[in-house]
Amino acid sequence: MKQLVLITGASSGLGQAMALHYAHMGARLALVARRSDVVKTWLNASEIGADSYEIYSADVANVDGMAAMALACMARQGVPDVVIANAGISVGVDTSVRTDLDVMAHIFATNVLGVAATFGPFIAPMAARGSGTLVGIGSVAGIRGLPGHGAYCASKSAVISYCESLRGELRASGVKVVTLCPGYIATPLTQNNSYRMPFLMQPEQFAAQATRAIEVGDSYRVIPWQMGLVAKLLRVLPNALFDRLLAGRPRKPRATDPLS
Repeated sequence: MKQLVLITGASSGLGQAMALHYAHMGARLALVARRSDVVKTWLNASEIGADSYEIYSADVANVDGMAAMALACMARQGVPDVVIANAGISVGVDTSVRTDLDVMAHIFATNVLGVAATFGPFIAPMAARGSGTLVGIGSVAGIRGLPGHGAYCASKSAVISYCESLRGELRASGVKVVTLCPGYIATPLTQNNSYRMPFLMQPEQFAAQATRAIEVGDSYRVIPWQMGLVAKLLRVLPNALFDRLLAGRPRKPRATDPLS
């Protein structure tokens, strides 16, 4: 039987690009999104056969809702071969503003708890089968904290550490854990950034490289490779030099900032 790939955040951006790439590879799809109507719209415009996918409306921040989604998926389509926890949000925050702390909590609920809520229901069935791949989407932004981007950077750092912990826990089960860290990708998450984005990549290019990394079972991969070099440099850069390098860098737009 064709492999089954479940992808959260499938309404746009990386989720949509990976879904299309897997569909062209002949995979069956389980597509999860809050905006299921948007998924239906782009699916209708694609050449993907209706018999090769199911759409599930769920919010990754709702743990019980994700558990119900997982049960429905396994009842309709079986236990996925690959689960990609892609759903995420990116908004600038100012910790001195009380309402921004609520924004930060929402970012963590979506970007961190949402990954665990996506993986959780499938771990035992995958382990019982002795195979499966769990894919967490981190970010190069999780390597070092960027001014005005604290909530997103911290959430992606947490995803990287969580996936590393889970990989160790599942090492003997036959279930692989893959961490993918995108650099700058041309998606709705980056379209309002006012700063330079080196090595900006199209989502279709990311999807092609991401699926290859998943298929070979890479434990950790930065995409594109140039940002991998940047990430290694950022890890070892002394704080004083790092702070000087980012001095005056435009901040990530906050939820209440007017669009330029």
